[in-house]
Amino acid sequence: MAILSAAVTLAAPFGHIESGDPLYPSQWWYPRIGADLVEPPAPTVPVTLIDTGLDLAHPEFAGRPDTELLNEQSSGAAEAHGTAVASVLAAPANGVGVVGAFPRVSFRVWDASPRGLVSVRQIAAGLDAAAARGRGVVSISVGGSFREPILEQAVLNAFNRGVVVVSASGNAATEGNALSYPGALPHVLTVGATTRDDQPAIFSTRSRFVDVAAPGVEIPAAVSPDGYGLGEGTSYSAPMVAAAAAWIWSARPKLDKTQVVELIRRTARDLGAPGRDDDTGFGLLDLPAALAAAAPSADPQEPNDDVDQVAAGGRFAKAKAPLTRPGKLRATLRARLDVPEDPRDVYRIWIPAGRRVEVVARSTRDLRLAFRRRSGTVVARGTGRVAALNRTARGRYDYVEVKVPPTAGSDSAAYTLSVTTGPIRP
Repeated sequence: MAILSAAVTLAAPFGHIESGDPLYPSQWWYPRIGADLVEPPAPTVPVTLIDTGLDLAHPEFAGRPDTELLNEQSSGAAEAHGTAVASVLAAPANGVGVVGAFPRVSFRVWDASPRGLVSVRQIAAGLDAAAARGRGVVSISVGGSFREPILEQAVLNAFNRGVVVVSASGNAATEGNALSYPGALPHVLTVGATTRDDQPAIFSTRSRFVDVAAPGVEIPAAVSPDGYGLGEGTSYSAPMVAAAAAWIWSARPKLDKTQVVELIRRTARDLGAPGRDDDTGFGLLDLPAALAAAAPSADPQEPNDDVDQVAAGGRFAKAKAPLTRPGKLRATLRARLDVPEDPRDVYRIWIPAGRRVEVVARSTRDLRLAFRRRSGTVVARGTGRVAALNRTARGRYDYVEVKVPPTAGSDSAAYTLSVTTGPIRP
């Protein structure tokens, strides 16, 4: 990290980008994401940073309001990464150094390297700590090369409890584009890096999991003990998107987690060839566009990728609510599928004794449907329409699967699901 010089003097808080923070003019990335064109709302949705330790003695964070440590913070040279990333996300507009992407954000910190080394177990523990506090955003700029079950379960738990998980895609583009986790997991908003001229950064890992991009080169950031430097990597891109997610959600509190993610994806400024690509995803983060755009439809019951995420005693302690049940034999639901990361949805369906249930999916795509038992046994299949019979004397729950084929491209596939219960036909 190249060192920048700045007069570091503590000052009283000022307004957004009018505080006289001396390094703000060098924050070229701020206007690239539109954070200079809108005023931050009251910070009602928190961001939890999971990284190396935060240096609370640094002028950016000494006495910063609305900052909570979720565990003990370690210090030293090995912990510099967390302080730098934190400053990009949450440095206050206080006349000191830099201005964070959401300077007023309600900021929580989890040190995932208590002994100087980041561990998957500690990242998972940070996700659990954030999820225990309910709705919020998590920003992760550290990760591992292996898909560990403990981390995947922690991501699912967090998302299930209303947390938007944002992660860096990694910096391995010149080394074979090895995937980095949690960025390469489903239900993670994964961020690549761009340059000053809106090109993919040469190091930014390219994969089908990249959702959006944000600036990631020559990023002014805090350096312990009291200085500033220029950072590079998707580590600096992810906190910009996490801050934007909290900003959007604070300004638009009626959105759910899936709508926040989809707004950021849909309103990103497309880069390169039209459509999604593996280096910048749907494009460059555009905060004003996300704040102004109409809310997309929600994607209810996520995560519901398989029976074990829907049935009681599976991935989660509680079963997902059934679409139909005794006394409610018809249902209509709108949802979305995503080819790269969420190609399948599963729902519980009640089939009364001696009755027939038909499920119809209406979409611009040809969706594949199947009825499954909890054991995984397929009862019936169809394209756009599927039916199951219960010829027994007892009602039962089955599971209907809605799937978009891999040939459908890379965009979302919105659909309407209709469930109708009737007599068994002769």
